[in-house]
Amino acid sequence: MATRPVRVWDLPVRLTHWSFVVLVPAMWFTAENSHWGWHTRLGHVLLGLILFRILWGFLGTSTARFSSFVRGPRRILAYLRGGYAEDRQIGHNPLGALAVIALLGVMLAQIGMGLFAGDPYDGATGPLNPLVGVMTADTLTDWHEAFFYVVAGLIGVHILAIGFYAVLRMDDLVGPMITGKREAAADIDGIGAMKWGRAAVCAAIAAAAALWIWFGAPPLT
Repeated sequence: MATRPVRVWDLPVRLTHWSFVVLVPAMWFTAENSHWGWHTRLGHVLLGLILFRILWGFLGTSTARFSSFVRGPRRILAYLRGGYAEDRQIGHNPLGALAVIALLGVMLAQIGMGLFAGDPYDGATGPLNPLVGVMTADTLTDWHEAFFYVVAGLIGVHILAIGFYAVLRMDDLVGPMITGKREAAADIDGIGAMKWGRAAVCAAIAAAAALWIWFGAPPLT
């Protein structure tokens, strides 16, 4: 079958993806070494990026949109049985879609707990800590620490899946996330033009929300 390189991932998707790769280990390092100021700052950057990716999942280019790759159980089972036309899908396959949703979900949950966590007497508290009681904050702090292993576990599964596709199926998933392009059948079109205005709006909303939370989510009226 004749193939040609097509553009499959836009720049915002690739930048957020590789930012996650850098920020999650950085947040683990800052927590392990009690660099709480940096831990909090990086957490808000990560929050802003996740919010942006969620917004971009509705307003972005075709492969960035959740509607283009999130599938129901029937389609996932068909893919596992080999009945899904994978060669016609230039974006996430049904299992990759599950990984995207799961990773975004657990990272958002981890950050959410961290926003309320902490002990006001040791100076390491999330910006929303004053909104909850001491016992609730203590519980969320414990969950925040333990839940990191869930995040790390899912990341590990994701890396193993990438290795599986690279070695056993000869499908490079890393290269396209760097260059934005991959080989596809000659009759398949890549993603359309970037909507930079939409990207700017999504970035502004995500940054404003993260900054609002940084200041303790004060009333807007």
